[in-house]
Amino acid sequence: MKILFVGDASNMHNCLAQALRDLGHTAVVASNGSHWMNTNRDIDLKRGPGKLGAVKYGLKVLNSLPKMRDFDVVETCGQVFFDLKPSKVRWLFDWLKNHNRSILLGAIGTDYTYFTTCHDGKTYRYSDYMVGDKPSPFVLSQEYIDKREDLWGAPFMRDHNDYLLKRYDGAVSCLWEYQACYEHIFGDRLAYGGIPIDMSDIKPITLDHEPEKVKFFIGVQRDRNVLKGTDLLLEAARRTVDRYPDLCELTVVESMPYNEYVDLTMQSHVILDQLYSYTPATNALLAMARGLVAVSGAEPEFYDLINEHDNQPIINVSPLVEGDIDTKLEWIVKNKHLLPDLSRCSREFVEKHNEAHIVAQRHLDFYDKILTKK
Repeated sequence: MKILFVGDASNMHNCLAQALRDLGHTAVVASNGSHWMNTNRDIDLKRGPGKLGAVKYGLKVLNSLPKMRDFDVVETCGQVFFDLKPSKVRWLFDWLKNHNRSILLGAIGTDYTYFTTCHDGKTYRYSDYMVGDKPSPFVLSQEYIDKREDLWGAPFMRDHNDYLLKRYDGAVSCLWEYQACYEHIFGDRLAYGGIPIDMSDIKPITLDHEPEKVKFFIGVQRDRNVLKGTDLLLEAARRTVDRYPDLCELTVVESMPYNEYVDLTMQSHVILDQLYSYTPATNALLAMARGLVAVSGAEPEFYDLINEHDNQPIINVSPLVEGDIDTKLEWIVKNKHLLPDLSRCSREFVEKHNEAHIVAQRHLDFYDKILTKK
């Protein structure tokens, strides 16, 4: 099979493409390298700054089009998979659809459908944008204004969304959240793929005894601090360390090179990742693959989706319960004798559900299903 990925997020498509190649298929990634991450790609679509950068980018995209035809499957990274205005993305979408056998939505990030679903008051108990029936801290923050998040719900984004959704052949979700907001649109043309983790070079830490101190770790992304609830996780972690200084410690990093970041996580036991998620995402899964315990999202809906009812090692924190983060972190400290088992179970969880070749096979099974119907 010949598969083209257009766009990438957190190295997901690049990782998936490599696993597909291992399984004997042709996989090509055309992307901007996930912006600052600068991930590997076969067709470079990175845009430079200013007007000159815009002109060069337009030429780069047009010159790349001949390399993006005659594929069995094209999977896009969300609905805005080029660094262009939606009207121009729409033209390129039509070109891709007309020059390839099928085109699928990779339901990977925020778009009009997800944004409006977060506000419908029934699909999610909480989200990036709402906590219960109230706006989330993110919506009330400067971060929300700076990121111009309200534009996701603008009329021009609705038009773009409606146009594309009528023409996609199907969709693959990477999180329960995206599965939930698209299932009524695509029905049996929607599949859960999950996030692929390349475990070939990840050697887990060996924690074979109870540590004297629990080593908490948190990475701060300045422009996503409130969005992911990192600010509240950090405050709770500091309170926990203040209450139990002899039993735990905290490492905080910000804007650190990836290799240094990994080295520091490997010296830790517990990573604090996200507050407003139902599903562990890339950062938590990579940490779990290394044998760390993740404090993140892992709601019953997610476990039901992947049919996992035995091994549930993620420490789920809820923004709906006052003091829940403090309670869960205190539980970890007081039950640190369980960390060796939780560490082992975390690694086993990723091996079973998110190992790159397993995720790739899920995609292949779905691609076959879509192509059979065409």
